[in-house]
Amino acid sequence: MAADFVVDVTEIDFEYEVISFSQNTPVVVDFWAEWCRPCKPLTAILERQVREARGAFRLARVNSDQNPNLAIRFGVRSLPTVKVFSGGQVVAEFVGAQPEERVREFLDHIEPPSPAALLIEKATSLVGFEKWNQAEQAFREALDADPDNPDGLLGLAKTLLAQGKSHEALALVTSFPASRRYAQAMTLLPLAEEMDQLRRHTSGAEDDEQRAAYWNAIRLVTRGKITAALDGLLDVLRSDKHEPGVRKVVLALLELLGDENPLTRDYRKELSSILF
Repeated sequence: MAADFVVDVTEIDFEYEVISFSQNTPVVVDFWAEWCRPCKPLTAILERQVREARGAFRLARVNSDQNPNLAIRFGVRSLPTVKVFSGGQVVAEFVGAQPEERVREFLDHIEPPSPAALLIEKATSLVGFEKWNQAEQAFREALDADPDNPDGLLGLAKTLLAQGKSHEALALVTSFPASRRYAQAMTLLPLAEEMDQLRRHTSGAEDDEQRAAYWNAIRLVTRGKITAALDGLLDVLRSDKHEPGVRKVVLALLELLGDENPLTRDYRKELSSILF
């Protein structure tokens, strides 16, 4: 029955019923409202398509009047609006009433998340727990399935740096393809270069106290002690905040931790207080 694959979704359960669910099965989200005259016929068309698809995708209905934050979040400016989520991302959409044949053609092009996307989701979750070695293996499996995937390449570079494998990480970053992740990869480049340079650096009398502290922080990164390295680098900046190279390495380490890590926000605030 169509009801098996149709759900009414709210702001409370959207993350679970749509974002999480779409990691395995595409979700077609129907944004509608009671006052919208073309909405009901379109919803009926979508429900018929769900019945015919037999579980190839799920239909999630969102009452935009009752869930305005979802409409704002996803840029819904006119009703009806239909958005398709696959792998946690919007992959297709249309606005306004459409004939059934056009809707069928639209839905026929929906593809489930690729094996690579699922592996990257798993690897990204492992990164959040700083399980770097396991995440590395998952990213490598994803890249075996999709060698040019920018999320996989960026994730692999991060896990390599976090484990001190700077030489391979540097090769990945310097050859990173033009993509939506290119800027993030370039943020990692100063760190990859300095970690690789550490192999050839020999501490000596020419290193003053600040440079010795700097190289010690880089050494801590190679041992996986990222927060200790950040503390050391911020101390260096407190002594001389006009060290652009140090600032770039700090930003690279924050990129390594990721924006979801609560420590990242704390360190960004501390960096801003030092610089400004």
